[in-house]
Amino acid sequence: MNFLRGVMGGPSAGPQPSGADTIQKLCDRVASSTLLDDRRDAVRALKSLSKKYRLEVGIQAMEHLIHVLQTDRSDSEIIGYALDTLYNVISNDLEEEEQEENSAKQADDLGSQFTEIFIKQQENVTLLLTLVEEFDFHVRWPGVKLLTSLLKQQGPQVQQIILVSPMGVSRLMDLLADSREVIRNDGVLLLQQLTKSNAAIQKIVAFENAFERLLDIITEEGNSDGGIVVEDCLLLLQNLLKNNNSNQNFFKEGSYIQRMKPWFEVGDDNCGWSAQKVTNLHLMLQLVRVLVSPTNPPGATSSCQKAMFHCGLLQQLCTILMATGVPADILTETINTVSEVIRGCQTNQDYFASVNAPSNPPRPAIVVLLMSMVNERQPFVLRCAVLYCFQCFLYKNQKGQGEIVSTLLPSTIDATGNSVSAGQLLCGGLFSTDSLSNWCAAVALAHALQENATLKEQLLRVQLATSIGNPPVSLLQQCTNILSQGSKVQTRVGLLMLLCTWLSNCSIAVTHFLHNPANVPFLTGQIAENLGEEEQLVQGLCALLLGISIYYNDNSLENYRKEKLKQLIEKRIGRENFIEKLGFISKHELYSRAAQKPQPSFSSPDHMMFDHEFTKLVKELEGVISKAIYKSSEEDKKEEEVKKTLEQHDNIVTHYKKVIREQDQELEELKQRISTLTSQNEQLQATVTQQVSQIQQHKDQYNLLKVQLGKDTQHHNSHSDTFQMNGIQTEEVSKLKEELEEWKNKHELLQGQLREKDSVIEKLNSSQLEMGTTEQSSQTSKSGGLEHNSELQKELEMLRSQIQLQSAEISKLQMENQKLQVMNATTDPVLGDSGATAATSSEMEAQLEQEIKELKSEVKALSEEKESLKQHLDSSSSTVAILQDEKSKLQREVAESKKEQDDLLVLLADQDQKISALKIKLKDLGVPVEDEDDIESGDQGDEDEDGDEEEQD
Repeated sequence: MNFLRGVMGGPSAGPQPSGADTIQKLCDRVASSTLLDDRRDAVRALKSLSKKYRLEVGIQAMEHLIHVLQTDRSDSEIIGYALDTLYNVISNDLEEEEQEENSAKQADDLGSQFTEIFIKQQENVTLLLTLVEEFDFHVRWPGVKLLTSLLKQQGPQVQQIILVSPMGVSRLMDLLADSREVIRNDGVLLLQQLTKSNAAIQKIVAFENAFERLLDIITEEGNSDGGIVVEDCLLLLQNLLKNNNSNQNFFKEGSYIQRMKPWFEVGDDNCGWSAQKVTNLHLMLQLVRVLVSPTNPPGATSSCQKAMFHCGLLQQLCTILMATGVPADILTETINTVSEVIRGCQTNQDYFASVNAPSNPPRPAIVVLLMSMVNERQPFVLRCAVLYCFQCFLYKNQKGQGEIVSTLLPSTIDATGNSVSAGQLLCGGLFSTDSLSNWCAAVALAHALQENATLKEQLLRVQLATSIGNPPVSLLQQCTNILSQGSKVQTRVGLLMLLCTWLSNCSIAVTHFLHNPANVPFLTGQIAENLGEEEQLVQGLCALLLGISIYYNDNSLENYRKEKLKQLIEKRIGRENFIEKLGFISKHELYSRAAQKPQPSFSSPDHMMFDHEFTKLVKELEGVISKAIYKSSEEDKKEEEVKKTLEQHDNIVTHYKKVIREQDQELEELKQRISTLTSQNEQLQATVTQQVSQIQQHKDQYNLLKVQLGKDTQHHNSHSDTFQMNGIQTEEVSKLKEELEEWKNKHELLQGQLREKDSVIEKLNSSQLEMGTTEQSSQTSKSGGLEHNSELQKELEMLRSQIQLQSAEISKLQMENQKLQVMNATTDPVLGDSGATAATSSEMEAQLEQEIKELKSEVKALSEEKESLKQHLDSSSSTVAILQDEKSKLQREVAESKKEQDDLLVLLADQDQKISALKIKLKDLGVPVEDEDDIESGDQGDEDEDGDEEEQD
């Protein structure tokens, strides 16, 4: 800092050092100082001196500053000072108060020279690109400004260095994504300079998603209501799209045209347009025109026009066109934009014809625009724009041309006079006192006749009422009358262009023109005179009109045959003089300007002389008219014969073309039919093969079902046999039921017998007790007791035999019925009672107990056996029911499969008939059909028939 105080003019006793000395000391300090702070302070001092002492700092310090950029990358502050200093040295964007008026040119040269020194080493630009990548604001922003200044001074050289630098353009594209608006906005300015007149860089920038980012910025800033940032973005978009077909196609394919529609959504309140909004909207309209410019390839222009119609952009532009309160320059540019959006596009032209102005009653937009064109109080540029719009509306639009001419014809003119038609406005302008209106109306009417011979003939029917009491005259006659009255040059040029367009390629119009005896003398008189330079253009157009009258003459008028007209030219003008006057047109400066582009753009109304389409007509006719003038009568006769022959030939060719066209249509139809028939044939063949495979599958399924059905019937028969073997048929079941009933009855009888035996046993017990009492009372009764005892023993023996019989019968019952358990319950108490008698006889009691146990075990076994038999019976009955159901299902499936096979056989027969019919048609049409297909189809049909016979068998 002490060093700086000494250098920057602190108090000292000695003489003050000069600026150059100070800069030299600072440069030495930057080069030799080892401390970063000292170098930083020195660079800061150089920055402060760089504006005032630009030349000295640039010469002495540039090398040291570049060295700082290379070596002190770690310190963002010194890098920022160095970049700012270089910017001040190289840039010419100094404030006005710091510039002297006479030194502006010198400053431009100085900036260019310093830029050349800086970019001499390409590594410097590469280093600058690296610094621009830094996120630090104090480094990135000065770097962006310095690079922009370099591009302004030496654009092509810097562009080439950036282009060959790895990822050079891509690194600069990141500036548009910076969140700091200052850097982003200066990045847009940098890309503007980078993309100027360099198609390669324009393509790279476009494919780096520039369209998306720029449109987002425009939307964020408020579209047309935005500030200067929107203007910068629009200028960059113009750089990317203008004269770059690749980028235009990319813009359209990326659906970015649809995003332009909100730009033109202006509100109802159109008062108070700011200057920035006017500028923004003007650039937006120009951007639309870039996409649909007539100089673009026709295909690209057409696709953009269609996209603008489908997205509603054209409708939005027409809304601005008919709105009130729109500034004049915006209205003019909108008319020019609408003109190019509809030019040559039938859909857009039809829509424009349907647009009405918001008036009462509503009027077509075309009528409203024509009213402005023929109104001399309207601005000149607006009238030119309306004329261009009308020309674009009629360009390649025969429908629109017919609608305009129809408003002039007597049958369609509105007799009430309530509405003004386009034709009436054109006629009014054509015969107005304003020469500019005359010229515009004549050119507009000429475009209504352009390349349309039918309308040229119809326009001959138009009659005009010149004044009260005088008969009406034709439009053609009125044009020649005004021409001969010696009006202004601009009016005469316009009328001559209209007549030349009208008569070219229309022999009937030439005949009508020559029928007026005053026309040819007027033309020869105009051509023969030696007039001033202003009249030379009129002389050339008169020569062109007379040449058209010769070239398209059909010799129907005896006094004005080709030969007589050429003799007239030879006598009164001279052939060389005629050709020279004819050449005045193409040599005129205004002719060359008009031939450059379709839009009429003139610096002043006086320069409004030629129309673009008329220049094409002159170029086409000038040569052939010159040849026709020099041809002799014999050559004319030969030419006439050749023409007649050519006409006949053309008629024959036209006839054959028509025949060929019809045959082509028939061939196309036949080809389409053949293609449809082939596709149908292929589909049918595929269906046939599919159905054949399905039939084969059905056959296989049918065979499997037959095999399965045979196995099931065998299994069913064997199962029924096992049922018969087990005795489980219905008859046997009924027999078993009857036997069960019989055994029930027997059981009841046995129960009764048991009861009787129980009573007998009780009697025996009581008799034994009586016997014991009698033996003790008396001995005398022994003889009688012994006899009674023997009788009792006999009875016991009998009872035992009966019990044995009963036990045998019970053993039979235990093998037959499950209800013998009830018998056990009833026999238990009986046996229990009989057990009481066993007290007298132990042998009888033991036998009875043993027999009862055996009976119980046998009864239990019988009940279990019966239960198992019952379960077996239930399961076998359910099995029989299931088998019967399966059998019925199998029968139904067999019937259905037979029905399907019959239907398939019928379908196959129909398809065979169709295929044979199609083959016959194909043979009739000349399509070769191989016999192998017939043989194969016949073999296939035989196989199908054999398969059907097997199925029937």
